[in-house]
Amino acid sequence: MHSIFMGSMARVAALHTDPSYTHATNVAIAHLRSLDNFSWYLVPIYLLVFYIYFTEIEKKNWNVLMAGLAFWGLEWFLEILNALFLYVHGHSAIWTAPADSALIITVGLNIEITMMFAFMGIVFAKVLPKNKKMKIMGIPNRIFLAFLNAILCVITEIGLNRWGALVWEYWWWNWYNPILIIIIGYSLYMFFSFWVYDMPSMKKKVTVVATMYAIDIVCLIVFMGILGWI
Repeated sequence: MHSIFMGSMARVAALHTDPSYTHATNVAIAHLRSLDNFSWYLVPIYLLVFYIYFTEIEKKNWNVLMAGLAFWGLEWFLEILNALFLYVHGHSAIWTAPADSALIITVGLNIEITMMFAFMGIVFAKVLPKNKKMKIMGIPNRIFLAFLNAILCVITEIGLNRWGALVWEYWWWNWYNPILIIIIGYSLYMFFSFWVYDMPSMKKKVTVVATMYAIDIVCLIVFMGILGWI
């Protein structure tokens, strides 16, 4: 199958590659945190993220805002774990994003993905019914929407995988076996952000979200900055 990251083969061939890694892993590592591929499209996307957040602040939609931040914070944590999986396993991360990007942050995360996740949680939080006890088709709406949204996201990711933009190496995390991708890959985000959304006080929301980001920052400092494992 032709993959869009195959266009990077010539550039990677001239660089040192590790035969224990998959090709996708070597491509991602070859361009890891390189500033050579800046693209101007980042600027309007960056402004769009701020526009979305400032719109929620203007409307005082604090529940939606905190749910969005929770979603993004958990995404960073799981991306760190994914990169650590590569370091420990020494073959491939669970998911790899080697395709052309303005900036590859970790082997499975690029700047385009993280900017998308920055407001993705806000999108899903905005469709939550205010009554959390309401049922949809006999199922509590939080559970129904968490799995529905997760399935829709995974369908999108399968398209990206078949296109070659998102590489899955293992049989237990692949397009033909998407159960773990649905459960861990996306429904976990949904349940976490919905849980924060439904918290009874802003103090609790801020505490949980701030703790999530504190963990992310410590992990990045230790595993990326000090140890260089990711």
